[in-house]
Amino acid sequence: MISILDSSVFFSDFPPEFPAYTTHSVVAELIDLRSKCRYEAFLVSGLIVMQPGPEFSGRVQEAAARTGDASVLSITDFDLLMLALELNGTIITDDFAVQNVARKLGIMTMPIHQRSARARVWKFRCSGCGRYFPKTGECPVCGSLIKRKLK
Repeated sequence: MISILDSSVFFSDFPPEFPAYTTHSVVAELIDLRSKCRYEAFLVSGLIVMQPGPEFSGRVQEAAARTGDASVLSITDFDLLMLALELNGTIITDDFAVQNVARKLGIMTMPIHQRSARARVWKFRCSGCGRYFPKTGECPVCGSLIKRKLK
């Protein structure tokens, strides 16, 4: 199994399987001493840090839009999903939105401390007038906040 490591792996005591990969954006999120030490130890064990190819960006964005998770995914999350597609790897993460989009893309995931996320499809509903829209933001009809909710 090829492991794709989210930043939560470096903040926990989870022992990943090697070969393992992560992205530069994950490394940038490692700010405390413990996570940096785990990162250094994983590098010695064979961790590879690489950027995914841009050819998978469209597929990830489309899947995130279909599940309704596009507004909550970070650049790091997109990078991890693209890398998992490129390497046909398993993402190790506790992030439910990443797990949800990964499921839509056919990517295997492995949670660290939490249960696996159930598949979700989100809708976006105005908190004022109740109309549905394709994304979050401000309602063009009444000006209220459009919020994400379960379908």
